[in-house]
Amino acid sequence: MIYFKRTIERVVKEAADQFPAVTITGPRQSGKTTLVKNLFRKYDYVSLENPDDREFALSDPRGFLKIHSGPVIFDEVQRVPELLSYLQTIIDGGRERGSFILTGSQNFLMLEKISQSLAGRTAVFKLLPFSLAEIEQREPIQIEIVGTQESLKNELSSPEDSLLNLLHRGFYPPNHSRKIDPYRWLGSYYETYIERDVRLVTNVGDLEVFSRFVRLCAGKTGQLLNLSSLASDAGVSHTTARRWLSILEASYIIYLLPPYFRNFGKRLVKSPKLYFIDTGLLSYLLNVRNPEELAFRAERGAIFETYIVSEFVKNFLHRGARPPLYFWRDSAGHEVDLLIELGEKLIALEIKSAQTVASDFFKNLEYFKEVAGEKIITALYYGGDTPQIRSGVVVYPWWWV
Repeated sequence: MIYFKRTIERVVKEAADQFPAVTITGPRQSGKTTLVKNLFRKYDYVSLENPDDREFALSDPRGFLKIHSGPVIFDEVQRVPELLSYLQTIIDGGRERGSFILTGSQNFLMLEKISQSLAGRTAVFKLLPFSLAEIEQREPIQIEIVGTQESLKNELSSPEDSLLNLLHRGFYPPNHSRKIDPYRWLGSYYETYIERDVRLVTNVGDLEVFSRFVRLCAGKTGQLLNLSSLASDAGVSHTTARRWLSILEASYIIYLLPPYFRNFGKRLVKSPKLYFIDTGLLSYLLNVRNPEELAFRAERGAIFETYIVSEFVKNFLHRGARPPLYFWRDSAGHEVDLLIELGEKLIALEIKSAQTVASDFFKNLEYFKEVAGEKIITALYYGGDTPQIRSGVVVYPWWWV
C-alpha cells in the first residue's frame, strides 16, 4: 500500500516530545493507524478492536497496562474508555514524554472521557481524510497570504486527476491508496458507520429513519441549518433531530460553519451552515454514481463549495489549529461564503463552481467590503484552471488549496 505523508506529522511528533500522551481522533478510515505506525515505528502496537486485547483491558486494566507500559500505541481506544482513568494514574506517577499514543474513531465516546481523565496530560489532534495537498504530496497553501499577489508566486500545478473525479471519489485514504471502486467502497463505509458506530454510542431506534435523516442532510449541504425543517422531513422530533445532528458532527461526517459574529450595523442570520467533511461520501448519499453525472447535477455548486470549505478546515486541523472559519449573511440575503479570521486580518472568500469567471461573482465581496467599513482581503475560488486577478480580487483555480 502507498504511504501518503500527512501534514499533521510535524505537530504530532512535536507533541510527543512535550506530553506523556498524544491522542489522535478522526473519522474511521481517515488514516490514523497508518499515521501512528509510521511515525512511531519502535513502539508496541495494541489494537483494542482485537477481542482478546479488549477483553484483557476491560477485565484487568492494571494487569493490561503493566504488560503494555509504554512506549505503546493503543489503537481504537474508544472501545475501552475506562482504560483512560487507569492511564491517568500511571502518567501522574511520572512517565516519560511520548509514552502513550492513543487513537480513536468515535469522538463522542472518547473526548468526554479524555477531558475527565487526561486533561493537561495529552495533546489532542484531529485527523480528517486526505487534503488535496496530501494527495499531491506537497505543502498546503499558506492561508496567511491568501488573497495577495504574493500567493500567486507559488508554483503549483494542476493535478493529473480532474475536479469531478476527485469530488466524486472523495478523500478517504483507501480510495487513493488502493485500486477499488470508490462508489462501492463508500457504500460499505456508510453502512458500517450506520450499523456499527452509530448503534454503539446511542439508541437510535429505527436505523432506516436515521439513514433517511443523513440523506436529507446531504441534500442540505452548503445551506443554512434549519433543524425544524429537517426534523419534519425525517418524521422525528426536534429534540431527536438535534441529537442526531450532534452525532454526525461528533463523528466527523458533517461540519457546522458558524456565522460571523460582528454586526456591522446589519441584521445577521444566527444559524450555522451545514457541510459534509467528504465530497465522496456526500456524492454517494446524493446517489451520484459517476463523475460524469456530477457535471449535470443541480447539487454540483453545493458539492464544490463543500470541497473548498473542507479543504480549509483540514488546513487548520492538520496543523494542530482550531479553524477560525465563518460565513456572513445578512437579512437581505447578501452573503460571503467563507471568512477566515487571522487576528486583525479578515479574509473573505467567494466560491463558484463555474469554469469561467463572470463579473457578477464579485458583487457580494464588494458589498461586504462596503458594509464592514474596514480593510478586508478578498479572493475567489472557481472551478476553472487559471489563476488570475479580476476587479482587484485574486482568483484561484480549484486546486489552489
